[in-house]
Amino acid sequence: MDISINASFLPQDDPEAALGFYRDLLGFEVRKDVGFGGMRWLTVGPPGQPGTSIVLTPPAVDPGITDDERRVITEMMAKGTYAGILLATRDLETTFDRLQAADADIVQEPTDQPYGVRDCAVRDPAGNLIRIQQA
Repeated sequence: MDISINASFLPQDDPEAALGFYRDLLGFEVRKDVGFGGMRWLTVGPPGQPGTSIVLTPPAVDPGITDDERRVITEMMAKGTYAGILLATRDLETTFDRLQAADADIVQEPTDQPYGVRDCAVRDPAGNLIRIQQA
């Protein structure tokens, strides 16, 4: 089989803050910026990797989600336990230093994990857990 990851979805509750994090801080390209009904979807991705994207979506807009589910999603986002993604970089220390200098919400400094990788963790402006490992 020839299957690749095209896009992953993360919620965002402030499109401008999301752009500041993913575009300005991480250096991702903005591939799409779509508005509809007062909401805004952003598609971002790493330069040189046009086939891999993150779609930053308004939370809980699926019409099949109940009000109770919407409340739980909002609460989980506020706690930072709703969504996350794993990224990789060739220079973890420099990436971490840049995130720290920009006052990103640091969860874990670069650490050698017992499962064989070195990584760090931050939260994006919506509370999503972003783990970044040394490539």
